[in-house]
Amino acid sequence: MIVNGHTEIIAHVGFPTHAFKAPMIYNPWFEKAGVNVIVVPMACQAADYAGFLSALFKLGNMRGALITMPHKVATVGLIDVVHPTAAIAGACNAVRRRPDGRLEGDIFDGEGFVRGVRRKGVTLHGGSALVVGAGGVGSAIAASLAAAGVARLALFDVQPASAEGLAARLRAHYPALHIALGSRDPAGFDLVVNGTPMGMNPGDPMPMDVSRIDARTLVGEVVMKSEMTAFLSAAQARGCAVQIGSDMLFEQIPAYLEFFGLPTTTPDVLRSLATLAY
Repeated sequence: MIVNGHTEIIAHVGFPTHAFKAPMIYNPWFEKAGVNVIVVPMACQAADYAGFLSALFKLGNMRGALITMPHKVATVGLIDVVHPTAAIAGACNAVRRRPDGRLEGDIFDGEGFVRGVRRKGVTLHGGSALVVGAGGVGSAIAASLAAAGVARLALFDVQPASAEGLAARLRAHYPALHIALGSRDPAGFDLVVNGTPMGMNPGDPMPMDVSRIDARTLVGEVVMKSEMTAFLSAAQARGCAVQIGSDMLFEQIPAYLEFFGLPTTTPDVLRSLATLAY
């Protein structure tokens, strides 16, 4: 990739940056597609973030910003236009500058998850889903499932106030959506999702009772530490179709590219290029 005076920048902002994977996925695609854009990791601590984000978009060649921990929640209060999914999730992981100079943002974790589910042939409109975990990623998935038209959505979190707050935000945007709280019984759902970190470490408890999952149910995971977590393996043993955690990552990147007005591609192409880049 040749960087020159016409190169546009997508900042990847977070702290620390040593585990960032985005440059190794986006930049090989930009080079292959002949797009003069580069993703650059930028390490910014929380105390400096508000001023940094504002200054970042004073650069004329700043195409946008990818926002990661610990700044996703703070970003919602620092931009001018918050898309509904980000408002419901209470977090934002992508920011761009409008022609009038205002900053707008959205979150794409949930969009990536939903695109992966649809690619597997599941019809979400009118369907039902259980999301266990009402933190950042679980909230984003719930918001995107609501946008996709699910009719029934069950939410569970070990901190009941988190699930209740998410439900209130969902109802404000989707008043017709039937929302249930307080149970993580997975029986009878078209889709069940582990939106928690459970599965990151050996011996972690299951996020729900796998023996209660119907064989027809699609079972989704957000943990990416291993491709087949114990939860997914147990669900697969019951005959369920599964969605691995990294599907959410690679499915959301085309949505980011669309948001930034850049040529898009498929998750399969991105996976092949990322493998070469690691």
